[in-house]
Amino acid sequence: MLVAEFIIIILCLLVGTRFGGMGLGLISGIGLFILCFAFGLQPGKPPVDVMLTILAVIGCAATLQSAGGLNVMMQYAERLLRRHPQHITLLAPLTTWTLTFLCGTGHVVYTMFPIIADIALKKGIRPERPMAVASVASQMAITASPVSVAVVSLVSILAAAHGIGTGWGILQILAVSVPASLCGVLVAALWSLRRGKSLEDDEAFQEKLKDPAQKAFIYGSSETLMNQRFSREAYWSTALFFIGILVVVVLGAFQELRPVFEVKGKLQPLSMNLTIQMMMLIAGAAILMICRVKPAAISDSAVFKAGMVAIFSVFGVAWMSDTFFQAHLETLKMALEGVVKSHPWTYAMVLFLVSKLVNSQAAALTAVAPMGLMLGVEPKMLVAFFPAAYGDLILPTYPSDLACIGFDRSGTTRIGKFIINHSFIIPGLIGVSCACAVSWLLVESFF
Repeated sequence: MLVAEFIIIILCLLVGTRFGGMGLGLISGIGLFILCFAFGLQPGKPPVDVMLTILAVIGCAATLQSAGGLNVMMQYAERLLRRHPQHITLLAPLTTWTLTFLCGTGHVVYTMFPIIADIALKKGIRPERPMAVASVASQMAITASPVSVAVVSLVSILAAAHGIGTGWGILQILAVSVPASLCGVLVAALWSLRRGKSLEDDEAFQEKLKDPAQKAFIYGSSETLMNQRFSREAYWSTALFFIGILVVVVLGAFQELRPVFEVKGKLQPLSMNLTIQMMMLIAGAAILMICRVKPAAISDSAVFKAGMVAIFSVFGVAWMSDTFFQAHLETLKMALEGVVKSHPWTYAMVLFLVSKLVNSQAAALTAVAPMGLMLGVEPKMLVAFFPAAYGDLILPTYPSDLACIGFDRSGTTRIGKFIINHSFIIPGLIGVSCACAVSWLLVESFF
């Protein structure tokens, strides 16, 4: 029965990937129905806290975009890239990593992809080299961002672990995850410097250039923000957003600054989940009022639409997966407890694979990390293998990867004939592996 139920989940995910994020969410409802009505499993809990935190962050980021603040950040990033086009393969991933680090979501980097492609083509560099690793870097930064849902989820899980996770606050986690994530991105970027054939040696690309219409399409347009001038409100919105992020970090580092409430007979500070939700709403409200943003423009922004798709995907997939895991938790615990305790790296493998199943780093953590603690995995190992939460790279179904493919007019960034041999898998595996190795070394050396 367990195997049959797992096959149902896999089938729903495989079918859902053909229809994107919304499809994953909707078709997961079919899987949930089958698990409940056909197999008699009690429905699990949708990841409401995760969804609400994503909603708050996306709302603030969408308001920032509507105010022009996101374009201000993008312009600075583009200025750096165009100043050093010969180093685009190294600078592009660092740029997208930084944008996600600041904003807490990889959905803010879509504007950079056509710019990266344009710079690479103008310099004669195979666009796949910087673009694929830039997309990977934008997702790897999620485990390093103080306002990402994944970081907040891990902080909350460790704080609620009956005292065994105390000592792992947001600053301690970031002290490990930030350098680990950056090292992984840099190694993946170095590998990408010579990946694939150069454009002049790529037969498929050269064949396209023989068609004047194709050549005009590939080289014709030039995406840029360099000539745009922004209002002072756009710069104010960027400053307000950074202030919001700074307050989140301070409140996470010094929990005595947060109000204390009695919960089940114990005094506990306000959770970081709720703290981030409040601060993102406040930052969004400040941008809305001070920078004179039109409310209708917020829900019409690209960041808001992409974020809503992400929420819906997390809703359906994580709910279906949680139903399966909760129903068989004791069985899995008995089967895996000894293995996971003696070989903690197996926890990383499970987290990596589940992340692909639920298509969300935060949702994977909320499903796997508590189970890891129950199976006897030390809290420091949860931090050491935090980068393994990025398993979305296994299949090219994540929105940022699909957007990256769409923006590469040369066609070098692509999904392979066998689907799994796509442009993102090797730099992604290199990045995650190196990040986990560095993270493990830092935890073992200093904590």
